[in-house]
Amino acid sequence: MTLLLDECASVEDALKAFRRGKPVLIYDFDDREGETDIAIPAISVDRKAVALMRKDGGGLICVAIHPDAADKLGLPFMHDVLEAASEKIESIKPLLPFDIRYDSRSSFSLWVNHRDTFTGITDVDRALTIKRIGEAVDSVMLGKEFDFGREFRSPGHVALLRAAKNLTYDRVGQTELSVALAQMAGITPAVAICEMLDEKTGKALSKKDAIKYSEEKGFPFVEGREVVSYYSEFKEIKAKLFI
Repeated sequence: MTLLLDECASVEDALKAFRRGKPVLIYDFDDREGETDIAIPAISVDRKAVALMRKDGGGLICVAIHPDAADKLGLPFMHDVLEAASEKIESIKPLLPFDIRYDSRSSFSLWVNHRDTFTGITDVDRALTIKRIGEAVDSVMLGKEFDFGREFRSPGHVALLRAAKNLTYDRVGQTELSVALAQMAGITPAVAICEMLDEKTGKALSKKDAIKYSEEKGFPFVEGREVVSYYSEFKEIKAKLFI
């Protein structure tokens, strides 16, 4: 599938922003969540970035992680943790059936705080946790050892998300879209994401208003279908290089 020039430009702008550690707005799909997330490379997050997501996004601030890094760090899916725990805690079992209409499973893993944080919820504390998660992912993706439990505790205030094994093929949520962008940008594949909400309607911010915000702030806006198409071509080119 070949991208149109304007779609290609949108993705290229997003990749350039990620390489500079700047925010990108990612809209998934009209027939999925229909939400726009503010996405910022985890390794570049500081307290101002957390404040931006908290005030201009308003949703849950999470960190999406590449599946290979999640495996190396020993980060399980939360559903698997609860399933195992339900063998000893019967009251958990009724919570396990997954019936969200727009997806087949949740990407949630553990919730953590860095051990050097105080409460874990302040902008400073969350920035430290998110940045160190990014650095942990960078370490293991380079083949280095990283003792996750030595630096982080759980439960905490930053939700970790495991991207699906085959990015944008098995699942196309914000988790996979943001990690795919990071991979294509050639940066550490760990991305802080936060849904943009609308206080007037009480729902997700509309695509129209998200685009308006992106233009006002100068942040690239990219749609899920553009990321999926671009990533497909990226994978094809990468595969040919190794034939």
